Amino acid sequence: MDDELRCSAKGCQEAARWSLLWNNPKLHTPERRKTWLACDEHKESLSEFLAARNFLKDVEPLTS
Repeated sequence: MDDELRCSAKGCQEAARWSLLWNNPKLHTPERRKTWLACDEHKESLSEFLAARNFLKDVEPLTS
């Protein structure tokens, strides 16, 4: 079985390279972080989607 982490973008099967840390302040406590994974191609679009809703907290390189 393939254990490689995949991008969270719909339909994308590329390997994840980035962790997008976010929370929805209406649902989550301030310190809680949820994670979306992103490949290089979808890092910007997923980040912009979360940032437009004021959900994005941080973007970090994915470490193995």
